[in-house]
Amino acid sequence: MHDMATVRLFAAARETAGTGQAQIDGATVGEVLAGTVDAFGPAFGAVLANCRVWVNGDPAEPDMAVGADDEVAILPPVSGGS
Repeated sequence: MHDMATVRLFAAARETAGTGQAQIDGATVGEVLAGTVDAFGPAFGAVLANCRVWVNGDPAEPDMAVGADDEVAILPPVSGGS
């Protein structure tokens, strides 16, 4: 059993998921992201495809290990004008 990472969702990801934070099980960033799609559905997966992912404030790779003390942030591209 893995520890659950805290996932923080912003902008369109937050709107699509219906929440700003979740606890998702996974040993790596990739597993946690797969868990978010399982939890929030295919529409969230479509948003996630365009998002940047950070762990504890640093850019994350899918094979990066995560644990209970880690925060995974999902940030969609910022849209909007001046």
